[in-house]
Amino acid sequence: MEKSKHGEAFILGAAIILGLAVLGYFVSNMAVSLKRSERTVTVKGLSEREMPANIAIWPIKFNEASNDLNNLFATMETKTSLVTEFLKTSGFGSEEISMSAPNISDKLAQGYVEPSKIKFRYLASETITVFTGNVDLVRKTMKKLVDLGKKGVAIESQGYGTKTEFLFTKLNDIKPAMIEEATKNAREVAERFAKDSNSVLGKIKHARQGQFSIVDRDSNTPYIKKVRVVSTVEYYLTD
Repeated sequence: MEKSKHGEAFILGAAIILGLAVLGYFVSNMAVSLKRSERTVTVKGLSEREMPANIAIWPIKFNEASNDLNNLFATMETKTSLVTEFLKTSGFGSEEISMSAPNISDKLAQGYVEPSKIKFRYLASETITVFTGNVDLVRKTMKKLVDLGKKGVAIESQGYGTKTEFLFTKLNDIKPAMIEEATKNAREVAERFAKDSNSVLGKIKHARQGQFSIVDRDSNTPYIKKVRVVSTVEYYLTD
């Protein structure tokens, strides 16, 4: 009876050991398989395009100085009419032209300037702004500003707020195609990596679309924009 109990205990112990060994084998294989399934490669895909600006914001600023306030206002009105007429004659519509009220400053009112050193007491400036989708017309008309100079209107081109802005606002029209191109380029890079490492490229594990950037192509052609996006994609790799 006692020998029988010892035999049963031995068999039970052997079975437990064998079961643990088998379990360990399967767990080990699962761990190896899981580790293999987590082999990945992360790549970046680039898409770039050059696009013409579709909006132009053109500020035209001019100044005047005088010691007679009434004469100053009259001169500013005349110059405003000359600039407006010049723009309309060039082909811009009234809805594309807006003007600000003249900015008048009195040097004597500033308090820290000696009256004897003031040549002109009053200074005035005004900005007429063209907002249009006809970028080519803006570029063409800018070359004719000398015509205004001949009429006594000196245009300020170096001061604050006088820089012409060229904008590209049609990003949504090209965004899907650029994302597709960036993703395609990323996959091509990943496939080359997989080939070089004797692996097979699997499915996408994670993808992240970068932000689109729109910048001037260069300082001399601000009316041509470089649109750029970089997509980051992580792929699984298998043997």
